[in-house]
Amino acid sequence: MTNRWVYSFGGGGAEGDASMKNLLGGKGANLAEMSSLGLPVPPGFTITTEACNRYYADGQSYPADLAEQVAGGIAHIEKITEKTFGDAANPLLVSVRSGARASMPGMMDTVLNLGLNDQTVEGLAKLSGDRRFAFDSYRRFIQMYSNVVLGLDHHAFEEILDDHKDRLGVDVDTALTAKDWETIVAEYKQAVEKELGQPFPQDPQAQLWGAVGAVFQSWMNDRAKFYRRMHDIPESWGTAVNIQAMVFGNLGDTSATGVAFTRNPSTGEAALYGEFLINAQGEDVVAGIRTPQSLTQAAREEMGDRNPSMEEALPEVFVQFRDVAARLERHYRDMQDVEFTVEQGRLWMLQTRNGKRTAKASLKVAVEMAGEGLITKEEAIARIEPGALDQLLHPTIAPDATRAVIAKGLPASPGAAVGAIVFSSDDAERRGQAGEAVILVRHETSPEDIKGMHAARGIVTARGGMTSHAAVVARGWGIPCVSGAGEIIIDVKNRRFTVRGREFNEGEVVTIDGSTGEVMAGAVKMIEPELTGDFAALMVWADEVRRLKVRANAETPADAKAARQFGAEGIGLCRTEHMFFDEHRIAAVREMILADDERGRRAALAKIAPFQKADFVELFTIMEGLPVTIRLLDPPLHEFLPHSEEDVAAVAEATGLDSAKLMRRALELKETNPMLGHRGCRLGVSYPEIYEMQVRAIIEAACEIAKSGKPAPVPEIMHPLVGNGLEMKFLRALTDRTAKAVLEEQGVDLKYLVGTMIELPRAALRAGDLAETAEFFSFGTNDLTQTTFGMSRDDARFLEDYREKGILEKDPFATLDQEGVGELVKLAAERGRAVRPDVKLGICGEHGGDPASIAFCEKVGLDYVSCSPFRVPIARLAAAQAALAK
Repeated sequence: MTNRWVYSFGGGGAEGDASMKNLLGGKGANLAEMSSLGLPVPPGFTITTEACNRYYADGQSYPADLAEQVAGGIAHIEKITEKTFGDAANPLLVSVRSGARASMPGMMDTVLNLGLNDQTVEGLAKLSGDRRFAFDSYRRFIQMYSNVVLGLDHHAFEEILDDHKDRLGVDVDTALTAKDWETIVAEYKQAVEKELGQPFPQDPQAQLWGAVGAVFQSWMNDRAKFYRRMHDIPESWGTAVNIQAMVFGNLGDTSATGVAFTRNPSTGEAALYGEFLINAQGEDVVAGIRTPQSLTQAAREEMGDRNPSMEEALPEVFVQFRDVAARLERHYRDMQDVEFTVEQGRLWMLQTRNGKRTAKASLKVAVEMAGEGLITKEEAIARIEPGALDQLLHPTIAPDATRAVIAKGLPASPGAAVGAIVFSSDDAERRGQAGEAVILVRHETSPEDIKGMHAARGIVTARGGMTSHAAVVARGWGIPCVSGAGEIIIDVKNRRFTVRGREFNEGEVVTIDGSTGEVMAGAVKMIEPELTGDFAALMVWADEVRRLKVRANAETPADAKAARQFGAEGIGLCRTEHMFFDEHRIAAVREMILADDERGRRAALAKIAPFQKADFVELFTIMEGLPVTIRLLDPPLHEFLPHSEEDVAAVAEATGLDSAKLMRRALELKETNPMLGHRGCRLGVSYPEIYEMQVRAIIEAACEIAKSGKPAPVPEIMHPLVGNGLEMKFLRALTDRTAKAVLEEQGVDLKYLVGTMIELPRAALRAGDLAETAEFFSFGTNDLTQTTFGMSRDDARFLEDYREKGILEKDPFATLDQEGVGELVKLAAERGRAVRPDVKLGICGEHGGDPASIAFCEKVGLDYVSCSPFRVPIARLAAAQAALAK
């Protein structure tokens, strides 16, 4: 049976539709859908994602029957356009574009005007009656094909063009004549032959297969692989290839090209948003080579632009385009990102897809579409990418801040950022990875800059518009961006820029406001965000449908208050060791460790106890009766001691402790593998007085709150690193004995729970034993992942090699390993509930804030997840989505 690799569209019909995104890619599926809707789409065909996967499976060679099917696709286009591919007199020209099932803007390759050569360019000139247009198209094709297919640097061609413009004394491409373009084409071809040792390819069929191969190859280029890692897109999806009849936006003043969103992708406002260029081709808009013009008159006036909008320059086509855009939004029931070309007054639609947007816009669009009845509340919840909410939790510039504005550009991606100026993507990546805040300043960005853009806190470009590469990528990642700041003159060689008579060198600090397009000198005052309006509305809807409770990991009052602000329903992990490191109590902790006997340890612990109690009183007060899970001391004791001779001497002098004794005790406690050594509940077994002090402080604090008339807390006392049923039995008895004594002293009847953290495979396997005395399990998936894989999270630098080689799809410390660690969680839940049906189950590792891991927790039936305070909203939304999916 012959495999089907090609699906055609155009001429009012299509062989595919929008539901076939996995096979045809997003672009191909939507071109087919638009064709079936009767919209003006240039005819073409799609080579499937399966063909891409077969290409790689067969050692980068095409399926045997692909050539015949592609020839049929070309014949389909020829029939509709009444042109012939490769014909000198009446040439068909095509575009070749990538199109994966997930949108990956700018990550893969495109070739336009394919089919041009020294003969067909003359035919195009005669047919169009415009020699200038024909040679402008040819030089574009040579540059694009040479870069994408032949692997030549595009800067070499830009230098030829810039030199020519300099000689003529002109600034813009549109000022060049047909003769100029002929000269430039000849110079381009010479440059190719000089670089490659052979002429630029003239055979259209060879050009076509070169471009198809380049698109397949681009699926595995570095920037595509990086983007896939950032967005969890599997390599196995592959990319489709879309081959489509060219339509020309560079055919004079009644031709144009543009990109539009049916709503504002930065704010979500329900108004047409986008840009266009007259007498241009698509890459001119997105590459930032020319700063485009506004689509609507209102947008032009708001931006203070003098160039006419599309609404004013091409009023009839604009009305048609506005209606098509509205129809597409209604049809897809989501904000659309569309690309279009106007060829001599005729509108052509080249692409539609669900538009990438900021978290703020995402919320507004979802909430308003639900209000309009276009989607349901449940669909609105499912539409928001939980991780994107992170964008809303970042600071913005304070209203009363002094803004020393040095430049103004376009507000391309909202939010504010402060950082040191850098001029190269490599520097941004290097310094960003070192923890430095940097602002990447470029003439314009290209897909090669992707790693530096991701590492930067903010981006400024001198050229490009609101739909340029920099703007689209920055919005998708929630990175503030100012584009088209044309008054900035960048000197890359000397690492500086000048603007308004001032000079700024690399390393100087600037602030950018991506919501206003302003660039400011120095670090400007910021404020924390308020989570109201659309955010609050969506959170209410999410809370109505989710089953999982969401708690926060918090031990400081600031963290606890932030957790409440973000909607946490309790504290799922309070790490008491963080309290021990406080400068006012570390001396007593060290005294306790240095003590020779239990009596000495108890004397030192008595000094720490009032601090511990005060900590818990404050936490219980903030949490107002919500559950608080307190983990008793976990790290090995040596972590509290100085280690070098200099540090020992300094501590001895500051505390009056004996330096020789300090050094000797530090050496005695030193362990070969401390994370698997004398830590966690093992400390409680060896030194029960430590845990007794902590339990007493917890229960005394709870009694104080209960007596004050405030909501009584329900402390959940958690013993870490338990792996044995008898361990748990010993610790339970210790806890109950201490708690009972305090409650009798205080005359208070108070409920508390005793449980354990499941961090060891043995604990998961013997969960039934633990559940005999433990009333709750909290899965500490950070350590459970380490002990299951037998790898240290701090030393797992090799994980990237595993991902590169396809051994691991995701970092198991970021997203729960469901097959291994997840299986242990599932097993522990089942075995624990078999013994104690009402055992409370939660998760408190970093995975508690990861949406994919939260979906697993819902599936297994845990009761709550706990994460860092700033991830609580993300967890609330992810829990709602998990409940809806279930």
